[in-house]
Amino acid sequence: MRIITGKFKGRTIPAPKTGLLRPTSDRAKEALFSVIDARTYFDNTRILDLFAGSGSLGIEALSRGAESCLFVDIEPEHIKHIEKLGRQLGIEDQIRTLTIEAEAFLQTNAGGFDFIFCDPPYDYYDMEGLPDTILSGGWLNKDGWFILEHDKTHDFEPHEHCVYSKAYGRTVVAMFKSNKDEF
Repeated sequence: MRIITGKFKGRTIPAPKTGLLRPTSDRAKEALFSVIDARTYFDNTRILDLFAGSGSLGIEALSRGAESCLFVDIEPEHIKHIEKLGRQLGIEDQIRTLTIEAEAFLQTNAGGFDFIFCDPPYDYYDMEGLPDTILSGGWLNKDGWFILEHDKTHDFEPHEHCVYSKAYGRTVVAMFKSNKDEF
């Protein structure tokens, strides 16, 4: 995986060797960030990378000017990897990490994010409920974006807050906003 643009452009992000990841492909990552870049900026934004895995999505946002990113993952090895990457890139003051189950974290109501990237396992038991949990739980700022990666067994296009959905190989990227008119 590589960082597409920004201050860390071209740097590679190795995946932790836990065997538990399905990293976002460069193609899907480039496409989803292009959709966002055409509509808004990352400058001074707060990011949540939920089911963070390698940290690729949050690191990309930081490279593009985000102020900070909270990485949440249940696997301690993933979190250690992200912390090490933060030190290597010199951005340890811009990242926070939590080793916790997503469900437990989502009960804390630590909202106020501008972008939430969410890349759960494709067989995640509450995939269908994630958009409503995020959008109705006070997790996003007024103009915030929720970006969910899932497989083709789920279809979020009919969701009232889905503003974008497109397949990139096996992965589908769905984007949600509280106010669809702001897309």
